Amino acid sequence: MSRGTSAGSGTQQPVPQVTPDGAPVEVRRSARRTRTVAAFWEDGTAVVAIPARFTAAQEREWVQRMLAKLHKQGERRAAAGRRRPAGDDVLAAHAARLSAQYLGGRPVPTSVRWVSNQNSRWGSATPADGTIRLSDKLRPMPQWVIDYVLLHELAHLLVASHNAAFWELLEAYPQTRRAKAFLEGVSFATARGLGRDGSAGSGDAD
Repeated sequence: MSRGTSAGSGTQQPVPQVTPDGAPVEVRRSARRTRTVAAFWEDGTAVVAIPARFTAAQEREWVQRMLAKLHKQGERRAAAGRRRPAGDDVLAAHAARLSAQYLGGRPVPTSVRWVSNQNSRWGSATPADGTIRLSDKLRPMPQWVIDYVLLHELAHLLVASHNAAFWELLEAYPQTRRAKAFLEGVSFATARGLGRDGSAGSGDAD
């Protein structure tokens, strides 16, 4: 991880160690990467991959540029999240699209609905009758988090337990690890009364 050291005058800005939202930043130099720069999220860390030949000034410039790009992407996703499916019928149709896109259309739920009586789970599925239930506590969350929980429960219609075969089903969804980390953070905060309403809520998608 870059420590923000740089050559030149003391007026130069250091390489950012955290994003504007407080997430850690990791800079990865690669000899195989010659010209391109990439930025992505990995387990809650903003990773910026740059060519090994970059100078300290180039590193500083590109890290700042790519962090700004990640921030804009997050804002766009948040805006899209505010347009999430509202009713059960629309939610079920959305689940069917996710099933087709990421799971080959194999899981076909008989119903998908929002429920208000799940305080210890983000979602649940009953393979015997093909039903899926999502906690209404997910409603304010970003759409990519809701999609992960939907896919998690859809996968349970194919594999009941959390074994290797189950997690392999979720590898196709690019936000799986990020969404898991997000929900774990929410659970950590609410369990300690750090949420806005101080309510406790666990957070297993089961």
